Amino acid sequence: MPLNTPRTRRPTIYDVAKSAGVSPSLVSLVLQNPSKVSEKRREAVRTAMAELGYRPSRAATTLASSQTKSIGLVIDDFRNLWFVDLLRGLESALSPHGYQVTLADSRPGENRITEATDGLLSMHVEGLVIAAEPSEPMMAGTWVPSVVAGWRDGVPAGAGLITNDDDCGGRMVAEHLLGLGHTRIGHLSGSGGAAAHRRDGFRSRIVEAGVEVRIAGESQGTSEEDGYAAACWLLDHHPDTTALFAANDTMALGALAAAKAHGLSVPAELSVIGYDNSQLAKSRYLDMSSVDNRSDIVGVDVANTLLARIQDPTLEPERKLIEPVLVVRSTTARATG
Repeated sequence: MPLNTPRTRRPTIYDVAKSAGVSPSLVSLVLQNPSKVSEKRREAVRTAMAELGYRPSRAATTLASSQTKSIGLVIDDFRNLWFVDLLRGLESALSPHGYQVTLADSRPGENRITEATDGLLSMHVEGLVIAAEPSEPMMAGTWVPSVVAGWRDGVPAGAGLITNDDDCGGRMVAEHLLGLGHTRIGHLSGSGGAAAHRRDGFRSRIVEAGVEVRIAGESQGTSEEDGYAAACWLLDHHPDTTALFAANDTMALGALAAAKAHGLSVPAELSVIGYDNSQLAKSRYLDMSSVDNRSDIVGVDVANTLLARIQDPTLEPERKLIEPVLVVRSTTARATG
């Protein structure tokens, strides 16, 4: 059929079999277990599929094999840049094994995350990645291997945990700023497990140094607007602040806006550092100091853990910390005041 001729119907497995000169059952075998078919016949079937534009039905394949080759991912905020690298790591490890990632956005609220999880389970995903604040109710009916990605307020029984060592990352930032001579440092924090661990690590090192702890936004969100509000509060109440540490790069963007609104030059008058080492921080325009939480590596390890538990359901849930890396760029400098 000429390439510019519109098709009147979707090609079927029978059309492929007829074009390749084989039986429909052999086409099915090529799709499910190609190693059992000779190379000559495999090539004939694949050529016919390409010429006809045939695409196998995942639903039909699932019914035939009892496998969906799908991993569910629950996230709580599409705006969080951390998810981009996490997803890239997941897909890089899952794709070679024929698995795809199915995404569900839970947004804040226990009912929403339970609904998102139930939706993925109803699609018969073979594993579940929880990159949101989990709850016991959402895990009550979960029968597939599950891994929590990133620090959360709690890890449900039966789920693994693979995360960046955020306590260590928080201490790294404090050490970096103290090393630059800063003693009036503000921290823009937020709610959630990851922010709490970064805050705890930062606070512990600041207290060890005998420096005043200045924290804003502990119970708030971690968006750019939250970062701006927290930074403005700190700069208004502590105008002698010489450095700000934001719980993530998105909040740090808000901190940069707050510095501009207060007439402060970065980094000459105010150093700013974020967390996640996202594309935002890496951009040539911002060139922002940050902590690389190696979320792509977290994604790879989460994927490999799930694949192992899918193959052997008797494996115990794993808990693993990934060491962060401090990345110094142009938004932090030695204190001058």
